[in-house]
Amino acid sequence: MMHVYRDIQNLPLIKNAVITIGTFDGVHLGHQKIIDQLKKEAASINGETVIVTFYPHPRKIVHKEQNPLMLLTTLSEKLHLLESCGIDHVVVVPFNEQFASQSAAAYVEDFLVARLHPSVVIIGYDHKFGKDRTGNYTTLEHYGKLHGFSVIEIPEKVLNEVTISSTAIRAAVKAGDVTRALALLGHPYTVSGHVEKGNQLGRTIGYPTANIHVPEPDKLLPAFGIYAVQVRTEAGALLDGMMSIGVRPTIGASPMTIEVNIFDFNQDLYGQHLTLLFIERLRDELKFDGLEPLKAALAKDAIDTKAALARYKHN
Repeated sequence: MMHVYRDIQNLPLIKNAVITIGTFDGVHLGHQKIIDQLKKEAASINGETVIVTFYPHPRKIVHKEQNPLMLLTTLSEKLHLLESCGIDHVVVVPFNEQFASQSAAAYVEDFLVARLHPSVVIIGYDHKFGKDRTGNYTTLEHYGKLHGFSVIEIPEKVLNEVTISSTAIRAAVKAGDVTRALALLGHPYTVSGHVEKGNQLGRTIGYPTANIHVPEPDKLLPAFGIYAVQVRTEAGALLDGMMSIGVRPTIGASPMTIEVNIFDFNQDLYGQHLTLLFIERLRDELKFDGLEPLKAALAKDAIDTKAALARYKHN
Protein backbone atom coordinates (compact mmCIF):
# COMPACT_ATOMS: atom_id res chain seq x y z
CA MET A 1 0.00 0.00 0.00
CA MET A 2 1.30 3.44 -0.97
CA HIS A 3 1.69 6.02 1.81
CA VAL A 4 0.68 9.63 1.06
CA TYR A 5 1.95 12.55 3.15
CA ARG A 6 0.57 16.08 2.96
CA ASP A 7 2.20 17.51 6.08
CA ILE A 8 5.86 18.03 5.22
CA GLN A 9 6.65 19.00 8.82
CA ASN A 10 5.89 15.49 10.10
CA LEU A 11 7.33 12.95 7.68
CA PRO A 12 8.46 9.55 8.97
CA LEU A 13 12.04 8.40 8.45
CA ILE A 14 11.99 6.43 5.19
CA LYS A 15 14.63 3.71 4.90
CA ASN A 16 17.15 4.33 2.09
CA ALA A 17 14.84 6.83 0.39
CA VAL A 18 15.26 6.98 -3.40
CA ILE A 19 13.56 10.21 -4.42
CA THR A 20 12.41 11.89 -7.60
CA ILE A 21 10.65 15.23 -7.84
CA GLY A 22 8.09 16.46 -10.37
CA THR A 23 4.49 17.31 -11.20
CA PHE A 24 3.85 13.92 -12.89
CA ASP A 25 0.71 15.25 -14.59
CA GLY A 26 -0.88 12.33 -16.43
CA VAL A 27 1.63 9.73 -15.13
CA HIS A 28 2.24 8.90 -18.80
CA LEU A 29 4.76 6.60 -20.50
CA GLY A 30 7.55 9.19 -20.18
CA HIS A 31 6.94 9.44 -16.43
CA GLN A 32 6.76 5.66 -16.21
CA LYS A 33 10.35 5.43 -17.56
CA ILE A 34 11.48 7.64 -14.68
CA ILE A 35 9.46 5.55 -12.22
CA ASP A 36 11.07 2.35 -13.58
CA GLN A 37 14.52 3.85 -12.95
CA LEU A 38 13.43 4.92 -9.45
CA LYS A 39 12.25 1.39 -8.62
CA LYS A 40 15.38 -0.22 -10.07
CA GLU A 41 17.62 2.06 -8.01
CA ALA A 42 15.60 1.41 -4.82
CA ALA A 43 15.76 -2.36 -5.37
CA SER A 44 19.56 -2.20 -5.78
CA ILE A 45 20.05 -0.62 -2.32
CA ASN A 46 17.09 -2.28 -0.57
CA GLY A 47 15.47 1.15 -0.37
CA GLU A 48 12.01 2.64 -0.78
CA THR A 49 10.68 4.79 -3.61
CA VAL A 50 9.53 8.35 -2.89
CA ILE A 51 7.88 10.74 -5.34
CA VAL A 52 7.70 14.38 -4.32
CA THR A 53 4.95 16.24 -6.15
CA PHE A 54 3.17 19.55 -5.66
CA TYR A 55 -0.35 20.83 -5.14
CA PRO A 56 -1.48 23.09 -6.64
CA HIS A 57 0.59 22.83 -9.83
CA PRO A 58 3.60 25.21 -9.46
CA ARG A 59 2.70 27.06 -12.67
CA LYS A 60 -0.52 28.23 -10.98
CA ILE A 61 1.57 30.07 -8.38
CA VAL A 62 4.69 31.08 -10.31
CA HIS A 63 3.00 31.99 -13.64
CA LYS A 64 -0.53 32.81 -12.53
CA GLU A 65 -0.77 35.59 -15.15
CA GLN A 66 -0.57 33.03 -18.00
CA ASN A 67 -3.53 31.18 -19.50
CA PRO A 68 -4.86 28.64 -17.01
CA LEU A 69 -3.06 25.30 -17.29
CA MET A 70 -5.56 22.50 -17.87
CA LEU A 71 -4.43 19.32 -16.11
CA LEU A 72 -4.47 15.72 -17.33
CA THR A 73 -4.92 14.41 -13.78
CA THR A 74 -6.51 15.72 -10.62
CA LEU A 75 -4.52 15.04 -7.47
CA SER A 76 -6.65 11.99 -6.57
CA GLU A 77 -6.33 10.58 -10.12
CA LYS A 78 -2.55 11.11 -10.00
CA LEU A 79 -2.25 9.34 -6.64
CA HIS A 80 -4.32 6.40 -7.92
CA LEU A 81 -2.01 6.04 -10.95
CA LEU A 82 1.18 6.33 -8.88
CA GLU A 83 -0.10 3.64 -6.54
CA SER A 84 -0.79 1.38 -9.51
CA CYS A 85 2.87 1.92 -10.58
CA GLY A 86 4.02 0.41 -7.28
CA ILE A 87 5.40 3.55 -5.61
CA ASP A 88 6.00 3.26 -1.84
CA HIS A 89 5.59 6.89 -0.74
CA VAL A 90 4.24 10.13 -2.22
CA VAL A 91 4.87 13.49 -0.57
CA VAL A 92 2.38 16.15 -1.69
CA VAL A 93 4.02 19.51 -1.05
CA PRO A 94 1.54 22.37 -0.53
CA PHE A 95 2.99 24.70 -3.18
CA ASN A 96 2.61 28.36 -2.28
CA GLU A 97 4.51 31.62 -2.67
CA GLN A 98 6.47 30.98 0.52
CA PHE A 99 7.69 27.59 -0.75
CA ALA A 100 8.42 29.08 -4.19
CA SER A 101 10.50 31.88 -2.65
CA GLN A 102 13.00 29.57 -0.87
CA SER A 103 16.60 29.86 -2.01
CA ALA A 104 18.12 26.78 -3.67
CA ALA A 105 20.24 26.18 -0.53
CA ALA A 106 17.19 26.36 1.77
CA TYR A 107 15.25 24.04 -0.56
CA VAL A 108 17.98 21.39 -0.33
CA GLU A 109 18.97 21.75 3.33
CA ASP A 110 15.63 22.61 5.00
CA PHE A 111 13.34 20.54 2.79
CA LEU A 112 15.14 17.78 0.91
CA VAL A 113 17.74 16.83 3.53
CA ALA A 114 16.02 17.78 6.81
CA ARG A 115 12.61 16.34 5.88
CA LEU A 116 13.32 13.49 3.44
CA HIS A 117 16.83 12.21 4.33
CA PRO A 118 17.55 10.95 0.80
CA SER A 119 19.98 8.16 -0.10
CA VAL A 120 19.56 8.84 -3.83
CA VAL A 121 17.94 11.76 -5.69
CA ILE A 122 16.98 11.22 -9.33
CA ILE A 123 16.32 14.37 -11.37
CA GLY A 124 16.02 15.44 -14.98
CA TYR A 125 19.03 16.98 -16.73
CA ASP A 126 17.15 20.33 -16.77
CA HIS A 127 15.67 20.20 -13.24
CA LYS A 128 15.78 23.64 -11.62
CA PHE A 129 14.65 24.56 -8.13
CA GLY A 130 14.67 27.35 -5.57
CA LYS A 131 13.86 31.03 -6.02
CA ASP A 132 14.46 32.17 -9.62
CA ARG A 133 15.29 28.52 -10.45
CA THR A 134 18.93 28.94 -9.44
CA GLY A 135 19.43 25.38 -8.14
CA ASN A 136 20.35 22.55 -10.52
CA TYR A 137 22.17 19.21 -10.78
CA THR A 138 25.51 20.76 -9.74
CA THR A 139 23.89 22.28 -6.63
CA LEU A 140 22.47 18.90 -5.64
CA GLU A 141 25.80 17.18 -6.26
CA HIS A 142 27.52 19.68 -3.95
CA TYR A 143 25.01 19.06 -1.13
CA GLY A 144 25.04 15.34 -1.83
CA LYS A 145 28.75 15.22 -0.97
CA LEU A 146 28.07 17.17 2.24
CA HIS A 147 25.08 15.08 3.36
CA GLY A 148 25.89 11.65 1.95
CA PHE A 149 23.37 11.18 -0.86
CA SER A 150 24.04 10.48 -4.52
CA VAL A 151 22.42 12.24 -7.48
CA ILE A 152 21.42 10.54 -10.74
CA GLU A 153 20.60 12.61 -13.80
CA ILE A 154 17.93 11.49 -16.27
CA PRO A 155 19.23 12.02 -19.82
CA GLU A 156 17.89 14.72 -22.15
CA LYS A 157 16.39 12.20 -24.59
CA VAL A 158 14.15 10.66 -21.91
CA LEU A 159 13.12 14.07 -20.55
CA ASN A 160 12.29 15.40 -24.02
CA GLU A 161 9.95 12.45 -24.47
CA VAL A 162 8.21 13.42 -21.21
CA THR A 163 7.74 17.03 -22.41
CA ILE A 164 6.58 15.95 -25.86
CA SER A 165 4.17 13.46 -24.31
CA SER A 166 2.49 15.99 -21.99
CA THR A 167 1.94 18.49 -24.81
CA ALA A 168 0.80 15.82 -27.27
CA ILE A 169 -1.58 14.22 -24.76
CA ARG A 170 -3.21 17.55 -23.92
CA ALA A 171 -3.68 18.24 -27.64
CA ALA A 172 -5.12 14.75 -28.25
CA VAL A 173 -7.58 14.97 -25.34
CA LYS A 174 -8.69 18.45 -26.40
CA ALA A 175 -9.36 17.12 -29.91
CA GLY A 176 -11.23 14.08 -28.54
CA ASP A 177 -8.56 11.68 -29.83
CA VAL A 178 -8.65 9.51 -26.72
CA THR A 179 -7.14 6.55 -28.63
CA ARG A 180 -3.92 8.53 -29.18
CA ALA A 181 -4.04 9.76 -25.58
CA LEU A 182 -4.31 6.15 -24.39
CA ALA A 183 -1.27 5.17 -26.51
CA LEU A 184 0.86 8.01 -25.06
CA LEU A 185 -0.36 7.61 -21.49
CA GLY A 186 -0.04 3.83 -21.38
CA HIS A 187 -3.49 3.79 -19.74
CA PRO A 188 -6.92 5.26 -20.59
CA TYR A 189 -7.51 8.96 -20.01
CA THR A 190 -9.78 9.40 -17.00
CA VAL A 191 -12.33 11.92 -15.76
CA SER A 192 -13.73 11.64 -12.23
CA GLY A 193 -16.71 13.21 -10.51
CA HIS A 194 -19.84 12.76 -8.45
CA VAL A 195 -23.20 11.58 -9.76
CA GLU A 196 -25.85 14.28 -9.50
CA LYS A 197 -29.51 14.39 -10.45
CA GLY A 198 -30.24 15.15 -14.12
CA ASN A 199 -33.51 15.67 -15.99
CA GLN A 200 -33.93 11.87 -16.34
CA LEU A 201 -34.76 12.11 -20.06
CA GLY A 202 -32.49 9.12 -20.77
CA ARG A 203 -34.62 6.91 -18.57
CA THR A 204 -37.76 7.77 -20.58
CA ILE A 205 -36.15 6.74 -23.89
CA GLY A 206 -34.57 3.53 -22.59
CA TYR A 207 -31.04 4.81 -21.89
CA PRO A 208 -30.81 5.87 -18.22
CA THR A 209 -27.71 7.95 -17.57
CA ALA A 210 -25.65 9.04 -14.59
CA ASN A 211 -24.85 12.76 -14.75
CA ILE A 212 -21.26 13.40 -13.66
CA HIS A 213 -20.24 16.65 -11.99
CA VAL A 214 -16.48 17.29 -12.27
CA PRO A 215 -15.59 19.70 -9.43
CA GLU A 216 -12.07 20.67 -10.56
CA PRO A 217 -12.25 23.66 -12.95
CA ASP A 218 -8.73 22.99 -14.29
CA LYS A 219 -9.36 19.34 -15.28
CA LEU A 220 -8.97 18.96 -19.06
CA LEU A 221 -12.14 17.48 -20.58
CA PRO A 222 -12.23 15.74 -23.98
CA ALA A 223 -13.95 17.37 -26.97
CA PHE A 224 -17.74 17.15 -27.11
CA GLY A 225 -18.96 13.84 -28.52
CA ILE A 226 -19.95 10.26 -27.77
CA TYR A 227 -17.35 7.88 -26.29
CA ALA A 228 -16.93 4.21 -25.42
CA VAL A 229 -15.90 4.14 -21.75
CA GLN A 230 -15.34 1.94 -18.76
CA VAL A 231 -16.71 3.16 -15.43
CA ARG A 232 -14.91 2.53 -12.13
CA THR A 233 -17.26 2.68 -9.14
CA GLU A 234 -16.37 3.63 -5.56
CA ALA A 235 -16.34 -0.09 -4.74
CA GLY A 236 -13.74 -0.70 -7.48
CA ALA A 237 -16.04 -2.46 -9.98
CA LEU A 238 -15.23 -1.82 -13.66
CA LEU A 239 -18.36 -1.51 -15.83
CA ASP A 240 -18.88 -0.92 -19.56
CA GLY A 241 -20.82 2.03 -20.90
CA MET A 242 -21.20 4.83 -23.43
CA MET A 243 -20.76 8.46 -22.54
CA SER A 244 -21.86 11.79 -23.93
CA ILE A 245 -20.19 15.11 -23.25
CA GLY A 246 -21.79 18.24 -24.67
CA VAL A 247 -24.81 20.53 -24.57
CA ARG A 248 -27.54 18.07 -25.70
CA PRO A 249 -28.62 20.05 -28.81
CA THR A 250 -31.57 17.75 -29.61
CA ILE A 251 -33.49 18.83 -26.51
CA GLY A 252 -32.52 22.50 -26.69
CA ALA A 253 -29.44 24.36 -25.49
CA SER A 254 -28.28 23.40 -22.02
CA PRO A 255 -25.11 23.80 -19.96
CA MET A 256 -22.29 21.35 -20.69
CA THR A 257 -23.17 17.93 -19.26
CA ILE A 258 -21.34 14.63 -18.90
CA GLU A 259 -23.72 11.66 -18.98
CA VAL A 260 -22.87 7.96 -18.94
CA ASN A 261 -25.16 5.06 -19.76
CA ILE A 262 -23.83 1.95 -17.99
CA PHE A 263 -24.78 -1.30 -19.72
CA ASP A 264 -26.81 -3.92 -17.83
CA PHE A 265 -26.85 -1.86 -14.65
CA ASN A 266 -29.78 -0.43 -12.69
CA GLN A 267 -28.47 0.45 -9.23
CA ASP A 268 -28.83 3.92 -7.70
CA LEU A 269 -25.58 5.86 -8.08
CA TYR A 270 -26.62 9.31 -6.79
CA GLY A 271 -23.85 10.91 -4.77
CA GLN A 272 -21.32 8.23 -5.72
CA HIS A 273 -17.87 9.08 -7.04
CA LEU A 274 -17.26 7.53 -10.48
CA THR A 275 -14.18 7.47 -12.70
CA LEU A 276 -14.68 7.32 -16.47
CA LEU A 277 -11.94 5.60 -18.51
CA PHE A 278 -12.03 6.84 -22.12
CA ILE A 279 -11.43 4.03 -24.61
CA GLU A 280 -12.60 5.32 -28.01
CA ARG A 281 -14.44 8.27 -29.54
CA LEU A 282 -17.47 7.14 -31.53
CA ARG A 283 -18.81 10.33 -33.10
CA ASP A 284 -19.46 14.05 -32.78
CA GLU A 285 -22.35 15.38 -30.74
CA LEU A 286 -25.22 15.75 -33.24
CA LYS A 287 -28.58 17.50 -33.27
CA PHE A 288 -31.40 15.09 -34.15
CA ASP A 289 -34.86 15.94 -35.44
CA GLY A 290 -36.69 14.69 -32.35
CA LEU A 291 -36.38 11.85 -29.85
CA GLU A 292 -37.00 8.92 -32.24
CA PRO A 293 -33.91 9.61 -34.41
CA LEU A 294 -31.96 10.18 -31.16
CA LYS A 295 -33.06 6.76 -29.86
CA ALA A 296 -32.00 5.12 -33.16
CA ALA A 297 -28.57 6.81 -32.92
CA LEU A 298 -28.16 5.67 -29.30
CA ALA A 299 -28.98 2.09 -30.30
CA LYS A 300 -26.19 2.24 -32.92
CA ASP A 301 -23.85 3.93 -30.39
CA ALA A 302 -24.43 1.04 -27.96
CA ILE A 303 -23.47 -1.51 -30.65
CA ASP A 304 -20.39 0.53 -31.65
CA THR A 305 -19.39 0.95 -27.99
CA LYS A 306 -19.56 -2.78 -27.30
CA ALA A 307 -17.40 -3.44 -30.38
CA ALA A 308 -14.85 -0.78 -29.31
CA LEU A 309 -14.64 -2.17 -25.77
CA ALA A 310 -14.28 -5.73 -27.08
CA ARG A 311 -11.33 -4.59 -29.27
CA TYR A 312 -9.73 -2.83 -26.30
CA LYS A 313 -10.08 -5.86 -24.02
CA HIS A 314 -8.76 -8.18 -26.74
CA ASN A 315 -5.61 -6.07 -27.12
